[in-house]
Order: sequence, then C-alpha cells, then structure tokens
Amino acid sequence: MEQQSGMRDFTHYTILSVLGTLGVSCYILADTFFVSKGLGANGLTALNLAIPAYNFIHGTGLMLGMGGATRFSVCKSQGKVDEVNRIYTNTLYLAFVFSVTFALLGFVFSKQFAIFLGADTSILEMTNIYLRWLLIFAPAFILNDVLLCFIRNDGSPKFSMEAMLIGSFSNIVLDYIFIFPMQMGIFGAIFATGLSPIISIVMMLPHWIEKKNTFHFVKTKIQIAIIKQDLSLGFPSLVAQLSSGITMITFNGIILKLAGNMGVAAYGVIANISLVIVAVYTGIAQGVQPLISTFYGVGNTKQTKTMLRYAMTTMLSVSVIVYLFIFIFAQPITAIFNSENNIGLQQIAVTGLKLYFLSTPFVGYNIILATFFTSIEKALPAHILSILRGLALIIPMAFLLSALWKMTGVWLTYPITEFLIALLGFLIYKHKKLKETTNYKN
Repeated sequence: MEQQSGMRDFTHYTILSVLGTLGVSCYILADTFFVSKGLGANGLTALNLAIPAYNFIHGTGLMLGMGGATRFSVCKSQGKVDEVNRIYTNTLYLAFVFSVTFALLGFVFSKQFAIFLGADTSILEMTNIYLRWLLIFAPAFILNDVLLCFIRNDGSPKFSMEAMLIGSFSNIVLDYIFIFPMQMGIFGAIFATGLSPIISIVMMLPHWIEKKNTFHFVKTKIQIAIIKQDLSLGFPSLVAQLSSGITMITFNGIILKLAGNMGVAAYGVIANISLVIVAVYTGIAQGVQPLISTFYGVGNTKQTKTMLRYAMTTMLSVSVIVYLFIFIFAQPITAIFNSENNIGLQQIAVTGLKLYFLSTPFVGYNIILATFFTSIEKALPAHILSILRGLALIIPMAFLLSALWKMTGVWLTYPITEFLIALLGFLIYKHKKLKETTNYKN
C-alpha cells in the first residue's frame, strides 16, 4: 500500500514539475523560433551569445529556491513552523541582493558583456539590447523561481505548474505580437520573455490570498546559518544551470574560430533544444525532491531510495525516446530554425544534434543524483558532481577534443564529459551505500 502511495505521489509531483520546467524552458525556445523567423541567422547568433546570461540568472533563482525549499520541506515535516518562516524570509533577502546586482550589471555593463561573449560589429547592437534587458528583468526571474519552488514544496505542485505554464504561454503569444505585427525586433523578443515571469508571479498570488500557504514573511534579522544552508543546498542547482551557460560561452568561442557566425547559429539550435531536454530532467529532479526530503526528514530510508529509483527509471525511459526522436528527425528539427534555408547551417546543426545528444542519459543521471544528495542534506557529493559538470572538466575537455577533431570534437565534448561524471557519481553513491551498510552492521 505504501509503495502504491509512493508511486502515485511520485507520478503526481513529477508530471506537474516536468510540465512546469518545460514551460520555463519555452521562454528561450520561443525567442529562438521567432527570432530565427523574424531576424534570420544574425538574430539567432546574437540570441545564442546572450543566452548564457539567462542561465546565470535562472541558476541563481533555482539555487535560492531549491536551497530554501529543500530545507523548508525537511523542517515542515518535523513541525518546525518558526524555522520554516525564517528560511522563507532569509531566502527572499538573498533574492533581493542578487536581483539588484544583476539589474545594475545590465544598466552599466551590458555592452562590455556582449563584446566579451563574442559579438562582432554585425550583431553587437542586437546582442547588447537582448543582454541589457535580460539582466534588468532578473528580479522577476529570480523571485519567480523562488516562489515556484516554495509553493510546489508547500503541497501545491499543480498550482506551481499552472503558474509556470501560463507565464510561458504568455511569452509565446507576446513573442509573436512584438516581433511580427509590432515589428519590435530583438527588443520585442526579450520584452516578451521579461514579462513572462511577472505574469507567473501574478498567477501565484491566490496561494496567499486564499491562505493556502504554510510559510510567511516575518520580521527577522539576516541569519548567516540559514543563508549558508540555502547557498549550500541550492549550489548544485546553480551549477547545473551554470554548466549550460559556461558550456555555451566556451563552445561559442571555439566555434567562432572553427566555423564563424554560421557555426554559432547552428550551435544555437542545438543549445536551445538542450535547454528543453535539461528542463525535463530538472523537472523530474525537482518533482521528486520534496518527496525525498520529506521521507528523509521522518527517517523513512526505504521510501527515500524508492523515490530515487522511480526518478532514474523515468529518466532512462525519457532519454531513449528523446535520442531516437532527435536522431530520426534531425533534418526537420534544424529546418524549423533555418528560415533562410542556409545549407551550411543545416549541415553543421544536423551532425551536431546526432553527436551532442548522445549525452542524454548521462545528463539526466547527473542532475537527478546531485538533487538526491541535496535532498538528503549531503551537499558535498552534490557539489563535487556539479563543479565537475560546470567548470572543472568540461572546459579543458572542449579545448582538447576540438583541437583533436575540430567540430566533431566540439559536439562530443558534452557526452564524454557527462559520461565520466556519471561514472564518478555512480561510484560515490555506491560508496555511500557501502558506508551506510557498514555503520548499520557495527
């Protein structure tokens, strides 16, 4: 009976979470589609150069949201009401600090960032506009991420999902209106994207108005211990997003030298599809996280491990389906974003899709395993896996493989890196289980 209940809860939370994270990923995917149709290859290149900034912003929001909400779930299951409110309040304090920092960077340094990211004179203005307004809208993105995580962990995954989907659907509609009928160009794309989290936040207001929430903003000083917990438990979520952003920055720089702006435009197609696939795995991880944290909080080890098994099985099934779909339909997928029917872009992107997405099962495994360690308050192994994914391994691997095999090496960097980290993660998990067994026997 307990197993059936666990499967029902897992299915409920995971489906709603995946739908929600897919909605968030549509922020950028919709921009990519409409920009490619309205502004051609140059617009697509400018967008791709600016997107890493979104990964940094979204990663920060998820770090605060997942970090705070993970601890919130554990404390809530233990009946610590005052601690729950302090966690929520201090998470909002952190969100305010990061929001102001990003917005100020957008006002002052957007052009310098655009140049640093590789924008040349032909695309500098479009890149600068998108980047500036993306950073200015950072407070909305970050607050939206925090509130979505807390509401989902407050027993309202459906409500959280609905808010995300409505915000994302608004982005798609506004993208079309601003870029085509209103002819607002690249500014229309980012303006639509920036309004989406604001709409999502408005949709969440009934959670407070109807008094469904069990967490409240309270008068309390900044508490360093809570902030450290937020940052530590949420750090893997940040690095998961940063890995995408840093990978894009590194790949853009290498591809600019190997294949020019056309290569970057082709990579833009791949990177944006990758955002959607990563969103599915993130949805599975975020969906199972409150269940794992709750079972961990009450000491139910058996159900904690069962939830992990459900998540991994779901991820592997999704990975097989996704890769087969991409391999079979690589040509038409690329054509959707190739409005100018550029043969060079088509060839580069099709090859890239087939090689790059060999990574799918390993990416999913790493995201879910890191979230599992975070959910049971084991931050160190989650940090190790996340740092290797985002910084320590992928960057040198990209330079090494591109030097050996040019563009083929670029595409193979991601799957090889994720495979090596998945292998390490498996060994860490097995070592952890062995230690638990040894301690139990002693």
